[in-house]
Amino acid sequence: MPFHPSSGLGESVKTKSKPARDAGGSATLLEVARAAGVSAATVSRILNGGARVSEAKRAAVEAAIAALNFKPNALAQSLKRGRSLTFGVLTQSVDSPFFAETLLGIEAALAGTGYEPLIASGHWNPQEEADRLRRLLARQVDGLIVLFGKLSNDELQRFALHVPVVATGHELRSPRALAFRLDNELGGYMATRHLLDLGHRDIAHITGDLAHADAVDRLAGYRRALAEAGVPYDERLVVQGNFKEPGGVMAANRLLDAGVPFTAIFAANDQTAYGAHLALYRRGIRVPDDISLIGFDDLPSSLYTTPPLTTVRQPMFDVGRLAAQALLRMVEGEPATLDELPELSLVVRETTRRLR
Repeated sequence: MPFHPSSGLGESVKTKSKPARDAGGSATLLEVARAAGVSAATVSRILNGGARVSEAKRAAVEAAIAALNFKPNALAQSLKRGRSLTFGVLTQSVDSPFFAETLLGIEAALAGTGYEPLIASGHWNPQEEADRLRRLLARQVDGLIVLFGKLSNDELQRFALHVPVVATGHELRSPRALAFRLDNELGGYMATRHLLDLGHRDIAHITGDLAHADAVDRLAGYRRALAEAGVPYDERLVVQGNFKEPGGVMAANRLLDAGVPFTAIFAANDQTAYGAHLALYRRGIRVPDDISLIGFDDLPSSLYTTPPLTTVRQPMFDVGRLAAQALLRMVEGEPATLDELPELSLVVRETTRRLR
């Protein structure tokens, strides 16, 4: 007669079940408890810092955790604390080397804290930025870091009604919303002053997108340095770019085609300078022998251009680090201030030289 497990004929062989492993292959809490010779509840209380146990028991639990490669369930722990242990980070473009440096600073500040960043892009579109922030809130993030963008201070304050907010490129101070920006006007002044000190007087400027405050401020710094040196402002030497390499190529070509003489270019950022350098190279114009060139940001790749790019260093890694550290203090209910912001600095390399 065929054997049917449900027929009651015959006797099935029973084996002792093992505790299920989690998806990452880590041991379970029950395995740790058995190895340490304590209850699972005791292990849980030790992990959450609430257990009063002997040093021998605590040492046994810690030894079992290490031996079995036990990793606490972050989701379960966060639910017990009423937090998601995540920060929403709104960048503008994840493929931008400028924002990459800032994100690295955020990651460095969060390392070892238990918090993880959730990253979204706003693409310099205020409607898209607001939508991305709402989506991050829907994921129950504990705070928001907003990297630049076009949202107004009032809009940022409305998001701060839900979770603490730290923003860069804005000016905002309230108990739940903190924002800061570096002195881009000073940076534009420093770049232009460097060229003036090298004897240049016919200095072209490729701006960024003038819908951005940073571009406007850098143009203002350029104009202040010229005025201070007694050099008349010539609007023919100012051409708008868009903070990207193709914009630098097109803007440099427009400058060259206009036929107005110049001996130096201040590009609104390093990416613009890369594009301008390519346009000059294609015209047989040598940097710095024929035209001096200075950028803004000091991206890591600027050290490796040919020749290495002179630029104004904007310490974006430090900006990201400070933003994350401020938000950590805010979610813990501590006062967060940004009294000591990183400073801009001139980095002189080999794309600028004294005018002969």
